[in-house]
Amino acid sequence: MTTSKFRIPHTLVLLFGMIVAALLLTYLLPQGAYDRVKNEHGREQVMPGTFHTVDEERLSPLAIFTSIPRGFEAAQDIIFFVFIVGGAFAIFRATGAADALIAFLLARTRKAPFLLVAGGVFVFAAGAATIGMAEEYIPFVPILLGLCIAMGFDTVTAIGILCVGYATGYGAALINPFTVFIAQDISGLPPGSGLGYRAILLVIFLAVGIHHVWSYASKVKADPSKSYVAGLESGIKIEPPKDIKPEPRHIVALVLIMAALGLLIWGLKFQGWYMLEMGALFLALALLLGIVGRLGVNETARQFGRGAEELTMTALLIGFARSIQIVLDEGHVTDTVIHAIAQPLQGLGSYGAAVGMYMTQSLMNLFIPSGSGQAYVTMPIMAPLADLVGITRQTAVLAFQFGDGFTNIIVPTSPVIMGILGLAGIPFDRWFKFVFPFILKVWVVGSIALIVAVATGYS
Repeated sequence: MTTSKFRIPHTLVLLFGMIVAALLLTYLLPQGAYDRVKNEHGREQVMPGTFHTVDEERLSPLAIFTSIPRGFEAAQDIIFFVFIVGGAFAIFRATGAADALIAFLLARTRKAPFLLVAGGVFVFAAGAATIGMAEEYIPFVPILLGLCIAMGFDTVTAIGILCVGYATGYGAALINPFTVFIAQDISGLPPGSGLGYRAILLVIFLAVGIHHVWSYASKVKADPSKSYVAGLESGIKIEPPKDIKPEPRHIVALVLIMAALGLLIWGLKFQGWYMLEMGALFLALALLLGIVGRLGVNETARQFGRGAEELTMTALLIGFARSIQIVLDEGHVTDTVIHAIAQPLQGLGSYGAAVGMYMTQSLMNLFIPSGSGQAYVTMPIMAPLADLVGITRQTAVLAFQFGDGFTNIIVPTSPVIMGILGLAGIPFDRWFKFVFPFILKVWVVGSIALIVAVATGYS
């Protein structure tokens, strides 16, 4: 009996392959372009019915390599912003405030089963929806396992609380700098715009997620044989829950985070802030957190460097993904691809096109599990496509959020979910049985949300 040696390629390998494929498309597809005009907000918009062929010089094969440094140059603003955010939140983690808060809240709910599920899903969703937390939650896996098993639940319930929470936060993200801001920037939208509707959707999706996890948890508590991991010997180390009391410095650090997020929303909405101002805000936040956390000058600097280092791969993915668009643009086939995709979607009408974008983004997440990387690959196509099929670009961004965020917890190419499952000792097929019904639910609710967005002209 032979064991398959096939391994899913690294995301960086996939993106490089897509750069090569993009160059091949410039040789195989006819060159074309749409006419564009500026709308009332001063942003370029594709004019339907204006597609025409053009005859421009074809790219050199060397574009495979020259496009990559140019991709980093084109995406430099967001790349440096990502580094600054990573550094700031590494300092925040080093203060111990995040760990103390979550551990304290989880320990306090040990005698209230529903509060553990609902409160846990909410807390993990809040971190993902605002500052893009995901990998940072991995240390809480043992704590959740200990709490849930002590309360008569199982490991799937514990991981369901964590993963359904962070997927919900990503799917209906409010101001996630790694998904919302990047997608809106590419689409020519003000950063953080459309926040009100996303806030409403976050509440709705939270209700769906909490109901899904609680229904399963209640079933397992009533009859342990109903557990999807019944009979499995995981061999994992269960950490008993600890009653942790946050220190004053932790509380001050949390207040600083909340104040910074409030200031960020105010600046985006009323002052026209962009990457420069947001980067400055997070730098100031990093310094204040270092002081409050009593880290010292050198440790603050070290933590900032470590945080930026942790996001090096994210920065590389952004640069490589941006290179794909450079090849397509300079090869004059971007509009040709848009035209080809627009034809079947226009046949579905604006409502069907919005849902079709959602499904397309969900599929793309299998190949590009990085939210920022996926935004740079798909949004340059989806944003002008939205103009053609009669929906707003804000709706296209929402479809991207849904497709990227929710399916993060079901695609086996995501290192975060596979790492969490490995730590919890849950086989992927058992996890799939639990999470796929949740994905179906959010596909339905998300489709309805997109239909409402189209009907109301969400912008």
